[in-house]
Amino acid sequence: MALHFLVETSSDAEPGDLVSLTGAEAKHAAVVRRLRVGEQVTIGDGRGIWLQGVAEEVAPARVDVRISDRAVHPSPTPRIVLAQALAKGDRDELAVQAACELGVDEIVPWQASRSVSRWEGPKAVKGRERWATIVREAAKQAHRPWVPEVAAPASTGELATRASAERVLILDPSATTRLSEITADDRDIVLVVGPEGGVSDDEIARLTAAGAERVLLGDTVLRTSTAGPAAIAVLSVALRRW
Repeated sequence: MALHFLVETSSDAEPGDLVSLTGAEAKHAAVVRRLRVGEQVTIGDGRGIWLQGVAEEVAPARVDVRISDRAVHPSPTPRIVLAQALAKGDRDELAVQAACELGVDEIVPWQASRSVSRWEGPKAVKGRERWATIVREAAKQAHRPWVPEVAAPASTGELATRASAERVLILDPSATTRLSEITADDRDIVLVVGPEGGVSDDEIARLTAAGAERVLLGDTVLRTSTAGPAAIAVLSVALRRW
């Protein structure tokens, strides 16, 4: 499979044009991935543009690619959104990485009541930037035409507000309706995943009062790092993405 790289801005390049990778992306291609002249590569802008071409010049400061094909991939609909509770250690980051590889379209950091980790002030900015970096690298590894957005940290109230236009599904081990039994409609799907201690009764009550649904993922209780990705896999089958 050809190596995949991202450009920072949308490209209007057509077959026959030359596209240059610069900065960190060029250095990564030349030094880390050891790209060679004549190798096939793909280039995306993270917003649906997909270019194929051949490397003509390779240096740490600049990589020139001659484009042979251009495609535009529409954004998936309905979208899958992961509202991932902040978790201790790197468990939330593991969830974000795997969710991106499996096809999530947006990630919302959720400050749940039982979250040990707290994003406040400058830490919230740094945390969001860290997740965005993880998402970008995971999207490159998975060769995704669209790089998922990492939204601003959300409160439970803000998640409840989304239930008016989107289908909000709370992963709850005590629910009776299985996620695999859900029939998708045209609404975007927001998966709510709690932290290590789970989603509190108050949070469940507030979300369900706004129209959210409680769903059971399976007969076992998964970690916060695996629940979201597992649910995305189930939905990907239901939405016929897989």
